[in-house]
Amino acid sequence: MKPAWSGSPAASACGTGSTLQHRATERCPCGYLGDTKHECRCSPTQIQRYRSRISGPLLDRIDIHIEAPALTLTELRSEKNGEPSAAIRERVEAARARQRRRFADGKTNANARMTQAQIRKHCAVSAELGDLLQHAMEQLSLSARAYDRVLKVARTIADLANAESIASNHLLEAIQYRSLDRNVFY
Repeated sequence: MKPAWSGSPAASACGTGSTLQHRATERCPCGYLGDTKHECRCSPTQIQRYRSRISGPLLDRIDIHIEAPALTLTELRSEKNGEPSAAIRERVEAARARQRRRFADGKTNANARMTQAQIRKHCAVSAELGDLLQHAMEQLSLSARAYDRVLKVARTIADLANAESIASNHLLEAIQYRSLDRNVFY
């Protein structure tokens, strides 16, 4: 298995600015699990054993888990443009400014660094969203640490959308970013 982390610092999506740069890990020993062009040769037991090398407590400390499938040649050759980098930069800078204003009176400077009290204050959700999060926590067997991470990421997603409060789409997107916590191996 490839090492999960390299030693060079890099800014993270949630704004910690001091997390270690993440290296991609394969989903299974052969590397083809979920690949549409290649067949995975691994048994469910091999996949489970391979993925269990990354401990739950380590996964709990990673804010966002994203699986990035390989692009097809058609997608690589497409002339269709995605969102321009300048627009993304503008949205991220606005979200960071919102966070600086939110935490102006304390030591915290980003959502990723919120304390428990700050999470309760700035990541408050309605009863309906609380029920949704509770259901997700139970269905995905997420830990208390993952609960806090989901709320922090949801707050960041809301900031990127220039929203005052966390909405259901922000929470659902944040829950989706816990893919490695799920007990799905094949």
